[in-house]
Amino acid sequence: MPVDYRFGFTGTRHGMTETQKRSLRDYISGFKGIFHHGDCIGSDSEAHDIADESGYGIIIHPPSDPTHRAWREVPRHMMREEKSHFARNRDIVDDATSLIATPFESTEQPKGGTWYTVRYARKRGKPVVLILPDGSIHQS
Repeated sequence: MPVDYRFGFTGTRHGMTETQKRSLRDYISGFKGIFHHGDCIGSDSEAHDIADESGYGIIIHPPSDPTHRAWREVPRHMMREEKSHFARNRDIVDDATSLIATPFESTEQPKGGTWYTVRYARKRGKPVVLILPDGSIHQS
């Protein structure tokens, strides 16, 4: 089991389903390390609590547009520079060893930040863990 695992996280601002939350909690409980997220309302904020409860260090990559920001708190050195949504999503992927995504939809969509981030992670050759609304986990 890796000691210094670095998960990136992306998800819908609508929030996770209860089954997605359970699956995320179960999945990350087998690892220890750092959890990166983008500090938006919904899934990012929910994942923050799950990662914190699971003992992860949390690094926040905040958006420069505060419209949907969750305003979660971490020590100053764990807060990255504010950037546009797409730029900070790329940073989350680049700083992680793999990406966990909890999309609103069960099938890939051509638009939306969650699916953009999944495609970027695949392009960068990072493992992607999709936790679909029904709680099923698909790894690529």
